[in-house]
Amino acid sequence: MLEELSARVDGAEGTAGLPRSEMGALVDGLLVRVARGRGAVDVAVGERLGQLQDGERLLRLGYAKLADYGREVLGVAGRTAQSMARLSRELRARPLLAAAVRHGEVTPRKAEVVLGVALGPDEAEWVERARRCTVRELAVEAGAPEGPEAWERVVASASPETVARVEEAMELAGRLLGPTSQRWERLEVMCQEFLGAHRGPGWDEPAAFNAAEDTLKEALERETRRWASLEEVEPVPAPEVDDERAPRAIDARLRELAGMRRRWDDLVGQLAHVVREQGLWSDLGFASFDHYCTERLGLAARTVEQRAWLERRLRRMPRLREAMHAGRLSYEKARIVAGVADEDSLEGWLRHAEKATCIALHRDVSYHEVRQTCARGQVAVRAPRHVAFLLQEAFWAARRAVGMELTADQCLYWIADHFLGTWEDSPEVQVPPARWVIERDLGFCQVPGCSRGAEHVHHVVFRSRGGGDEPENLVSLCVAHHLHGVHRGWVRVSGRAPDQLIWELGEAA
Repeated sequence: MLEELSARVDGAEGTAGLPRSEMGALVDGLLVRVARGRGAVDVAVGERLGQLQDGERLLRLGYAKLADYGREVLGVAGRTAQSMARLSRELRARPLLAAAVRHGEVTPRKAEVVLGVALGPDEAEWVERARRCTVRELAVEAGAPEGPEAWERVVASASPETVARVEEAMELAGRLLGPTSQRWERLEVMCQEFLGAHRGPGWDEPAAFNAAEDTLKEALERETRRWASLEEVEPVPAPEVDDERAPRAIDARLRELAGMRRRWDDLVGQLAHVVREQGLWSDLGFASFDHYCTERLGLAARTVEQRAWLERRLRRMPRLREAMHAGRLSYEKARIVAGVADEDSLEGWLRHAEKATCIALHRDVSYHEVRQTCARGQVAVRAPRHVAFLLQEAFWAARRAVGMELTADQCLYWIADHFLGTWEDSPEVQVPPARWVIERDLGFCQVPGCSRGAEHVHHVVFRSRGGGDEPENLVSLCVAHHLHGVHRGWVRVSGRAPDQLIWELGEAA
């Protein structure tokens, strides 16, 4: 099937001269078949990854984390490897849903949506719904999120002084959050700290944006009768997976499946590039390219976006494609190099990528990109959409505080300066977190009803409002309650730690 579709994809490269409707039907039919094949391989990869996590099999291969194994050995993004294994483990308790996924009757994305409700006597009914309903409909009925959060590139021009101040604050935030923290996580905590002292508008733009898109999706699903005019494509069953127990045998099979997955990915990228660049998803009756990927292809929109983007870069740098096909680079390394290299620097990055691990290459590229954006007089961070809106909220709060229209440069300086002024002398910077406080609180988040472990130490009276590091002013919190609950005003605490604290939960009246 793979060879046949590959030949047909090569033949589809000359579709530009066809009428738009014919081109759309041809490319869509091929892409859906390719997506079905690729999705089937993903199911098998997930099952094998799930096997690898049982017992000490992963450690016996020399890896402590599944994400590291997926990234370095299979060329699969760490988060993707974890997600595939997690779904496989969840399906073990849902035999009917697992069978439907294995036979290609229900996509992994639909399975993820109904996992919380497809249990026990209700499983059969939810499997049947998943066969006939859209992902959006299932998300509404099951009360589950429809998909992962979108990411955006946040870019702001800044003076050298502001760039230096922001980078200093980023470095400090990294010492607080740990060396593995991402730049967007550091930006998030900087904005949260600023908003803790300067009230923001409490906007809900992401929810409003998602609601508007959902309305359009629903209308199009109804208007097209769930795209009844599009070609019906037969499901593709997943490759068989034996109940293998030896780690090396599981590893060998995973490497084989990863090779198949890379070949499917090539075809996905080529065809998705055409659909996206030509806007064919709109002609086919979908609200967005993301909507097309989720409902028609059964693949995560971000996955397809990445492959379409990589295809665009490969067309500009054919030597990078040659390196991939020659086995010099994994998909994950090629994706990293494609984001930073141009024709002049490509060979140097290829030589470096061949010798480096994926994670080392990623760190080197991140460092290079930071230096490049700083040199251009910019602050740039790739972040989840909620962090982009959080930065807008912090800008609004800064402008409201001074009663005048500050530039983005001025807002950034103030946010960074506030964070540095609050935390640069904190003992947590030298010994993060204050372990003795967490030990006093028995290692648990102290918010009533929370079962999570504590990772942060919170000042009951904010440091920016004069609070000190006395034991009675420090309390242990989990990350979610600290960064999102307390600093957004949804959790409020006063009094003296550890046993005279007064908690208020929920939004203030």
